[in-house]
Amino acid sequence: MTAPTRPQYEIRAQHTDTTVTVYQAYAPLIGLPAVRDGRFPDAWKRDRMTWIKPSFLWMMYRCGWAVKEGQEIVLAVEITREGFDWALGNAELSHYVRGVHPDRDTWRRNLRRAPARVQWDPERDLRLDRLPYRSLQLGLSGEASRRYADEWTVSIRDVTPLARQVHELVRAGRLDDAAGLLPTESPYPPGGVPHPASTASEPVG
Repeated sequence: MTAPTRPQYEIRAQHTDTTVTVYQAYAPLIGLPAVRDGRFPDAWKRDRMTWIKPSFLWMMYRCGWAVKEGQEIVLAVEITREGFDWALGNAELSHYVRGVHPDRDTWRRNLRRAPARVQWDPERDLRLDRLPYRSLQLGLSGEASRRYADEWTVSIRDVTPLARQVHELVRAGRLDDAAGLLPTESPYPPGGVPHPASTASEPVG
Protein backbone atom coordinates (compact mmCIF):
# COMPACT_ATOMS: atom_id res chain seq x y z
CA MET A 1 0.00 0.00 0.00
CA THR A 2 1.33 3.42 -0.94
CA ALA A 3 1.93 5.75 2.00
CA PRO A 4 -0.27 8.84 2.01
CA THR A 5 1.25 11.94 0.46
CA ARG A 6 2.05 14.63 3.00
CA PRO A 7 2.88 18.30 2.51
CA GLN A 8 6.61 18.81 2.61
CA TYR A 9 6.28 21.44 5.34
CA GLU A 10 3.65 20.55 7.91
CA ILE A 11 3.61 20.67 11.69
CA ARG A 12 2.51 17.33 13.10
CA ALA A 13 2.09 17.08 16.85
CA GLN A 14 0.18 15.50 19.66
CA HIS A 15 -2.17 18.29 20.69
CA THR A 16 -5.40 19.10 22.46
CA ASP A 17 -7.62 22.16 22.39
CA THR A 18 -5.28 23.88 24.84
CA THR A 19 -1.86 22.17 24.69
CA VAL A 20 0.86 20.88 22.38
CA THR A 21 3.37 18.15 23.27
CA VAL A 22 7.01 18.66 22.31
CA TYR A 23 10.08 16.54 23.02
CA GLN A 24 13.52 17.20 24.40
CA ALA A 25 16.30 14.96 25.73
CA TYR A 26 18.64 15.76 28.60
CA ALA A 27 21.20 14.29 30.93
CA PRO A 28 19.76 12.97 34.21
CA LEU A 29 20.97 16.13 36.02
CA ILE A 30 18.29 18.10 34.16
CA GLY A 31 15.80 15.45 33.11
CA LEU A 32 15.12 13.76 36.43
CA PRO A 33 14.38 16.92 38.47
CA ALA A 34 12.24 18.23 35.60
CA VAL A 35 10.07 15.11 35.74
CA ARG A 36 9.97 15.08 39.53
CA ASP A 37 8.94 18.72 39.89
CA GLY A 38 7.01 19.21 36.66
CA ARG A 39 9.18 22.20 35.77
CA PHE A 40 12.71 22.82 34.58
CA PRO A 41 15.24 23.15 37.41
CA ASP A 42 17.43 26.18 38.03
CA ALA A 43 20.29 24.30 36.37
CA TRP A 44 18.38 24.60 33.08
CA LYS A 45 19.94 27.67 31.45
CA ARG A 46 17.17 30.06 30.53
CA ASP A 47 19.54 32.36 28.68
CA ARG A 48 20.52 29.70 26.12
CA MET A 49 18.71 28.64 22.97
CA THR A 50 16.72 25.45 23.41
CA TRP A 51 15.21 23.36 20.61
CA ILE A 52 11.83 21.68 20.92
CA LYS A 53 10.53 18.98 18.59
CA PRO A 54 6.87 18.01 18.10
CA SER A 55 7.92 14.77 16.35
CA PHE A 56 8.64 11.80 18.62
CA LEU A 57 10.57 9.94 15.91
CA TRP A 58 12.70 12.95 15.06
CA MET A 59 13.55 13.15 18.75
CA MET A 60 14.51 9.48 18.63
CA TYR A 61 16.79 10.22 15.69
CA ARG A 62 18.37 13.12 17.54
CA CYS A 63 18.96 11.28 20.83
CA GLY A 64 19.67 7.83 19.35
CA TRP A 65 16.79 6.18 21.21
CA ALA A 66 17.99 7.81 24.46
CA VAL A 67 21.47 6.32 24.42
CA LYS A 68 23.52 9.33 23.33
CA GLU A 69 25.55 10.91 26.09
CA GLY A 70 23.75 13.83 27.66
CA GLN A 71 20.43 12.76 26.13
CA GLU A 72 19.54 9.75 28.25
CA ILE A 73 16.26 11.16 29.59
CA VAL A 74 13.58 11.89 26.98
CA LEU A 75 10.95 14.37 28.09
CA ALA A 76 7.47 14.91 26.70
CA VAL A 77 6.79 18.53 27.58
CA GLU A 78 3.18 19.62 27.32
CA ILE A 79 2.99 23.36 26.72
CA THR A 80 0.15 25.78 26.11
CA ARG A 81 -1.04 26.27 22.56
CA GLU A 82 -0.97 29.99 23.27
CA GLY A 83 2.76 29.82 23.95
CA PHE A 84 3.48 27.53 21.02
CA ASP A 85 1.54 29.79 18.66
CA TRP A 86 3.32 32.87 20.04
CA ALA A 87 6.70 31.27 19.31
CA LEU A 88 5.64 30.33 15.78
CA GLY A 89 4.24 33.77 15.12
CA ASN A 90 7.49 35.41 16.24
CA ALA A 91 9.85 32.99 14.52
CA GLU A 92 12.25 33.43 11.64
CA LEU A 93 13.72 30.72 9.44
CA SER A 94 17.09 29.52 10.69
CA HIS A 95 18.61 29.93 7.22
CA TYR A 96 18.31 32.36 4.34
CA VAL A 97 16.03 31.35 1.47
CA ARG A 98 16.05 33.27 -1.80
CA GLY A 99 12.52 34.31 -2.72
CA VAL A 100 11.30 34.09 0.86
CA HIS A 101 13.54 36.85 2.23
CA PRO A 102 14.13 40.10 0.32
CA ASP A 103 17.89 39.75 0.88
CA ARG A 104 20.42 38.26 3.30
CA ASP A 105 20.77 41.44 5.34
CA THR A 106 17.02 41.58 5.99
CA TRP A 107 17.02 37.92 7.03
CA ARG A 108 19.98 38.48 9.38
CA ARG A 109 18.26 41.46 11.02
CA ASN A 110 15.05 39.47 11.46
CA LEU A 111 16.95 36.49 12.86
CA ARG A 112 18.84 38.59 15.40
CA ARG A 113 15.68 40.07 16.86
CA ALA A 114 13.45 37.00 16.59
CA PRO A 115 12.94 35.14 19.91
CA ALA A 116 12.33 31.90 18.00
CA ARG A 117 13.64 30.25 14.88
CA VAL A 118 12.22 27.54 12.67
CA GLN A 119 14.21 24.70 11.15
CA TRP A 120 12.76 22.02 8.90
CA ASP A 121 14.59 18.68 8.89
CA PRO A 122 13.73 15.42 7.12
CA GLU A 123 11.19 13.46 9.14
CA ARG A 124 12.22 9.94 10.16
CA ASP A 125 10.55 6.54 10.06
CA LEU A 126 10.78 3.79 12.67
CA ARG A 127 14.20 2.78 11.37
CA LEU A 128 15.19 6.45 11.59
CA ASP A 129 15.62 6.64 7.83
CA ARG A 130 14.81 9.90 6.09
CA LEU A 131 11.30 10.50 4.78
CA PRO A 132 10.49 12.80 1.82
CA TYR A 133 8.78 15.40 3.99
CA ARG A 134 9.98 17.64 6.78
CA SER A 135 9.64 17.86 10.54
CA LEU A 136 9.63 21.07 12.55
CA GLN A 137 12.28 22.03 15.05
CA LEU A 138 11.58 25.20 16.96
CA GLY A 139 14.47 27.04 18.58
CA LEU A 140 13.64 29.28 21.54
CA SER A 141 15.91 31.98 22.89
CA GLY A 142 15.67 35.02 25.10
CA GLU A 143 12.07 35.81 26.01
CA ALA A 144 10.77 32.66 24.32
CA SER A 145 13.14 30.38 26.24
CA ARG A 146 12.24 31.93 29.57
CA ARG A 147 8.52 31.83 28.90
CA TYR A 148 8.75 28.21 27.74
CA ALA A 149 10.37 27.15 30.99
CA ASP A 150 8.41 29.29 33.42
CA GLU A 151 5.04 30.10 31.83
CA TRP A 152 4.09 27.77 28.99
CA THR A 153 4.98 24.39 30.52
CA VAL A 154 1.90 22.52 31.73
CA SER A 155 3.47 19.12 32.48
CA ILE A 156 6.67 17.15 31.95
CA ARG A 157 6.66 13.37 31.53
CA ASP A 158 9.54 10.90 31.25
CA VAL A 159 9.01 8.93 28.03
CA THR A 160 12.40 7.22 28.11
CA PRO A 161 10.77 3.82 28.86
CA LEU A 162 8.55 4.28 25.80
CA ALA A 163 11.57 5.12 23.66
CA ARG A 164 13.34 1.96 24.78
CA GLN A 165 10.25 -0.20 24.29
CA VAL A 166 9.69 1.07 20.76
CA HIS A 167 13.38 0.62 19.96
CA GLU A 168 13.36 -2.99 21.15
CA LEU A 169 10.38 -3.76 18.93
CA VAL A 170 12.07 -2.13 15.95
CA ARG A 171 15.24 -4.14 16.56
CA ALA A 172 13.11 -7.29 16.69
CA GLY A 173 11.54 -6.42 13.34
CA ARG A 174 8.10 -5.91 14.88
CA LEU A 175 7.41 -2.63 13.15
CA ASP A 176 3.63 -2.84 13.36
CA ASP A 177 3.79 -3.35 17.11
CA ALA A 178 6.27 -0.49 17.41
CA ALA A 179 4.07 1.81 15.34
CA GLY A 180 1.14 1.03 17.61
CA LEU A 181 3.00 2.53 20.57
CA LEU A 182 3.88 5.83 18.92
CA PRO A 183 2.17 9.00 20.12
CA THR A 184 -0.62 10.13 17.79
CA GLU A 185 0.62 13.17 15.90
CA SER A 186 -1.83 14.99 13.67
CA PRO A 187 -1.50 18.15 11.55
CA TYR A 188 -1.38 21.26 13.69
CA PRO A 189 -2.83 24.58 12.52
CA PRO A 190 0.36 26.65 12.19
CA GLY A 191 -1.02 30.17 11.88
CA GLY A 192 1.69 31.17 9.41
CA VAL A 193 4.87 29.37 10.45
CA PRO A 194 7.74 30.29 8.09
CA HIS A 195 9.13 27.66 5.74
CA PRO A 196 11.27 27.66 2.58
CA ALA A 197 8.21 27.52 0.32
CA SER A 198 6.64 30.58 1.98
CA THR A 199 5.69 33.44 -0.28
CA ALA A 200 5.37 35.97 2.53
CA SER A 201 8.49 37.83 3.60
CA GLU A 202 7.16 40.13 6.29
CA PRO A 203 9.68 40.81 9.07
CA VAL A 204 9.01 39.20 12.40
CA GLY A 205 8.79 40.87 15.78
